[in-house]
Amino acid sequence: MDQDTFSLLLDTVRRFVDERLIPNEDRVEEEDAVPQEIIAEMTEMGLFGLTVPEEYGGLGLTMSEEAQVIFELGRTSFAYRSVIGTTVGIGSQGIVMDGTEEQKSEWLPQLAGGMMASFALTEPDAGSDAASIKTTATRDGDIYRINGTKRYITNAPRAGMLTVMARTDKSEPGAKGITAFIVPAGAKGISFGKADKKMGQKGTVTSDVIFEDVEVPASSIIGGEPGRGFKTAMKVLDRGRIHLSALSSGMCHRLVKESVEYSVQRKQFGQPIAAFQLVQGLIADSRTDAYAAWCMTRDVARRFDEGEKVSRDVASTKYFASEALGRCADRAVQVHGGAGYMAEYKVERFYRDVRLMRIYEGTSQIQQTIIAKALLREAGMQI
Repeated sequence: MDQDTFSLLLDTVRRFVDERLIPNEDRVEEEDAVPQEIIAEMTEMGLFGLTVPEEYGGLGLTMSEEAQVIFELGRTSFAYRSVIGTTVGIGSQGIVMDGTEEQKSEWLPQLAGGMMASFALTEPDAGSDAASIKTTATRDGDIYRINGTKRYITNAPRAGMLTVMARTDKSEPGAKGITAFIVPAGAKGISFGKADKKMGQKGTVTSDVIFEDVEVPASSIIGGEPGRGFKTAMKVLDRGRIHLSALSSGMCHRLVKESVEYSVQRKQFGQPIAAFQLVQGLIADSRTDAYAAWCMTRDVARRFDEGEKVSRDVASTKYFASEALGRCADRAVQVHGGAGYMAEYKVERFYRDVRLMRIYEGTSQIQQTIIAKALLREAGMQI
């Protein structure tokens, strides 16, 4: 996208966040849902198609451009970003990166037009150890029958299609026997568990997805080749982790803003608490975390766009940005004092919402493992 056009898009998103999303945060929290009229506005703006190539009806943003848009959406309730998150990211990117031309032509225009997509990888007994998934896809002529249960799947009950990871070769242990399928969410044999009750992030939707003899054609395998699903998933997660780093960076900046504004208004001992150096220290530490997280995110996004192998540094960025966000949220509550523990102040809500960032799309401990193993391999150690 040329710079003038992208600047216009970014300004539009920024105004949308300030004028429509932030003013409706309390409504989202109270109703535990993003209003349909706001979802319609997001669709009209083309936000579902941020990462879909232009030839399929999307905006075709680079990783660097996507990060800047997601940063802006990170400045408000995460529920809004969640509406488009799986479609923009892990739900669609397997098709964008590895799909056949037929798959791209069929699905990408629908996703860019507002269809939600979900990424069905996690299971009751497979989370961080994604290679241990038990959901099976058994071939019978030109079809596969999928059986199994997926857990904590974002947007599943409102998705139009699912990217499903299933084991197609039981003789291949670990990652080698896993295949990625495109499965219409309305296919016979799919059912959904009740909506999960979560610590935070009201307005987001996650649930179990149950597959009982769900029949899909062999042509629904992403890329047309069985056994490549795990590689597809890992490629998708690299981009998704940069996306989440941008989201974390945006909320870090929002929390700094909330802390500064409250500290200037709140008075103790005859003066604003902002005058106290220990409060200033809390704010300064959060600003430093916010700045560092955003610098790392922009750097790794640029290098991703340039084709560098950046998985190690993507892990470093997601690890740092999500942990920094946790620290910023904790400090924001501390700056607010007793008020920070009260639901009427948004930092209490954000404190709960951001806790998930250190868990999904790879826990902080998984990121540490990725970083360390990459360095040890570079040093010649066999792992």
